[in-house]
Amino acid sequence: MDEYKIKQIEEGLTKIEFPEFDKVSSDAPVFYNPHMELNRDLSILAIQVFQKQEEREINICDLFGGSGIRGIRYKNEIEGVGNVFINDISELANEYEQHNIELNNLENIEVYQHDASMFLRMKRGEFDVIDIDPFGTPSPFIDSAGYCARRNSLLCVTATDTSALCGTYKEPCIRKYNAKPYKSEYCHENGIRILAGFVALTLAKYSKYIEIQMSHSTEHYMRIYIKVKKGSKKSDESLNNIGYISHCKNCLHRQTIKGLATTLDEKCPICGEKLIHAGPLWLGPIQNKEFIEEMIEETNHKKINTKKQALKLLNSCLTEADAPATFFDVHTICKSLKVSAPKLDLIFDEIISQGFDAVKTHYNPLGIKTDANIEDLKNILLDFSKE
Repeated sequence: MDEYKIKQIEEGLTKIEFPEFDKVSSDAPVFYNPHMELNRDLSILAIQVFQKQEEREINICDLFGGSGIRGIRYKNEIEGVGNVFINDISELANEYEQHNIELNNLENIEVYQHDASMFLRMKRGEFDVIDIDPFGTPSPFIDSAGYCARRNSLLCVTATDTSALCGTYKEPCIRKYNAKPYKSEYCHENGIRILAGFVALTLAKYSKYIEIQMSHSTEHYMRIYIKVKKGSKKSDESLNNIGYISHCKNCLHRQTIKGLATTLDEKCPICGEKLIHAGPLWLGPIQNKEFIEEMIEETNHKKINTKKQALKLLNSCLTEADAPATFFDVHTICKSLKVSAPKLDLIFDEIISQGFDAVKTHYNPLGIKTDANIEDLKNILLDFSKE
């Protein structure tokens, strides 16, 4: 440890030290990403809500420890935490994890040096919370998480390979998540649904099913908080939420169809052009209103530096919780119509006045989640262009 120039930072109630590095990458001596502070703050809120709902002491696994910031904050800042297990395959990371545990005068945190998947399989059933936050894709570790996860546990999953999940690179998504992506205006939501569908299908092998509590796409990553339940019949029923989203590039129509092995329409029902299909993916709820409301309430009791940003995101996710899958980008539609875009608030008012639901989405500041179809929206926008 003496050979590095040491940097100290504070997040919440926790301080840690790690070797300075030029840029955030897997080549850093010990990994610490300052851009993921919001991720860690939201995780503290989510795990605290989970702990209070379960009304019991919980044990937490931080699968990719790095500097130890995540696991140490969990022990230091969440009530009702028993043991925290921090794992990292790097010996140097283990040294800093142990150093930072002592720096915060904490007990009941154990440090391990194992391959991530092997560590989960060694500790089957020991964790109430498993946090998978790797550098890149979480895909290789989901099977072991499914094997390890207890009944009524919380699985927290981060994916930073958004270029694959969003469809910029199709083949890696097929290879990692067994799903075909599509790069549309709502590709980030598609990416979360592909990730969720992959988790659901993987856990079903172990007669476990998922209930998504909260999800979001922020900057370079996607994050999902999932309650893991157990039971063969419920697992079978849960997979009814697996399906496909079909998109028409010509008229911007989109439609969903549930079923893993199902017949998909080849042509758009509106304009007759060929439909593009994305999936299999999760078509069930990806936000839980009660859980998110409790997370918002927890912000009053936690010291987090990103409070303003966290509340904005949580309130946005709460607003869109009951909205249908996918959303419409106003500028994309106006471009296809060759008209100027009116003010967003005016569009929302008109959609609602015509009897439809319409809410904003955290995925895109110009996005509209609505039960109106593309033809309804085009007619509304064309009427504005005539004024």
